[in-house]
Amino acid sequence: MPIDNQIDIPQSFMLMHVTPGHTRPNASHGVILDRYERCEDMACMLTEHARTIAFKENFSEQEVLMRCHRGLMADASNFNEKESAWIVRRLAELLEWAPPEIGDAAGMPAPACEPGSATISRSP
Repeated sequence: MPIDNQIDIPQSFMLMHVTPGHTRPNASHGVILDRYERCEDMACMLTEHARTIAFKENFSEQEVLMRCHRGLMADASNFNEKESAWIVRRLAELLEWAPPEIGDAAGMPAPACEPGSATISRSP
């Protein structure tokens, strides 16, 4: 069965779904794609909000990003810890701000979304 979706999932996102010591994702392509789209959409939706907070409240870029992270973590039913960190790092990338050091994200690659950056191995 061919995969009709043309979205390339970035390597930084894929790494969240690979168990240490393994090479294949621990979730199906559909699940990972759904989670990626939700996280990417959230990062995009937060861009204007982050700019507004930085301007109106006169917060530093890092403070704005950390507040966004705390907000994402406040409702763990939407995004897990790794996804929340990825969203904030992607938000920083979209805004061209320095990424914050957040939990597991400190060792993760930047969420650059260049085409063809990740593939999913599928079982026959």
